[in-house]
Amino acid sequence: MSETMTDQRPMAGTPQPSLSRRRLPRWTPVAVAAASIAVGVAIGLGFGLSSRFQWGLIALLLFVVGTYVITAVTEDRRQAKDRVATSLVWACFVVAVVPLYSLVEETIARGVKVLDGYFLTHSMAGVIPSGPGGGVYHAIIGTLEQVGLASLIAVPIGVFTAIYLVEYGRGKLALAVTFFVDVMTGIPSIVSGLFILAFWILILGFSYSGFAGSLALVILMIPVVVRSTEEMLKLVPNELREASFALGVPKWRTILKVVIPTALGGITTGIMLAVARIAGETAPVLLLVFGNQLINNDPFNGPQSSLPFYIYEQYVYGTDAAYDRAWAAALVLIAFVMILNLVARGIARWKAPKTGR
Repeated sequence: MSETMTDQRPMAGTPQPSLSRRRLPRWTPVAVAAASIAVGVAIGLGFGLSSRFQWGLIALLLFVVGTYVITAVTEDRRQAKDRVATSLVWACFVVAVVPLYSLVEETIARGVKVLDGYFLTHSMAGVIPSGPGGGVYHAIIGTLEQVGLASLIAVPIGVFTAIYLVEYGRGKLALAVTFFVDVMTGIPSIVSGLFILAFWILILGFSYSGFAGSLALVILMIPVVVRSTEEMLKLVPNELREASFALGVPKWRTILKVVIPTALGGITTGIMLAVARIAGETAPVLLLVFGNQLINNDPFNGPQSSLPFYIYEQYVYGTDAAYDRAWAAALVLIAFVMILNLVARGIARWKAPKTGR
């Protein structure tokens, strides 16, 4: 029997796994991070570095190097490389979050000085631009109307274009449409503003208005809606389409009753993100809406203000009161964009398919 059994004894010189391999405790990354921060601050103070951002970069470098050295000595190099990769991911995350946190903190700290009910419900009518007082109500109205008009125009065009590309698009026409959508995605906002200025105002002879700004925003919004809707429609399983066709349902009705409802959550999310993207555009508004200190509820007649234009306008005045109004308007704009993003995420979760256990 011993002759038929395979020899299970390890060959000489073959490395065997050690059951007693040393492992770093779970609190090691936290300890290394704390030590790196302390050493980074000490180096910054010792060399007279005034920027705390420089201290942070030194601490991140020490954290990555320290993690590799400690892991390589205690465990092995393979595990050390794995921990270094994880450390680099966390370092990149911190580098990305710190500027965002600094921006939000600075905006809130400076914006709350004049942000109150009066600021939100009054315009700059009768207020000396360089003096205190005034509000942002007229700019809020302008932003809501301009973004709303742009959405009414861009959303149907973008959604129908995406449906054509996914469901019907074949041949040279589909390739041309895809090419132009890609080109529009990379168009700078100032170029769209110049195009509407030349065509709508200089050639056709219309006046500066909120609607003119909306037309420029439409050019920026359409490719975002097309791309997001196209990707959502591609995620709809073909089996759903085939099942509908097997029941004798026409293609247009299949798209209307099966495809679009299935992808509605993602489509809505993409639309909301596109709206948030154009809400903060400044260059087209500077060229086309012309600005207005008074409340103008008619976006089709006369100059109109908006939040991005208001921020730029107050910054140009250059006084302390104008700077406070600019920061407060920036905080309102950030809150507006943040609300749109939260609504988009809420819709995406609400429309997400429910998986049962």
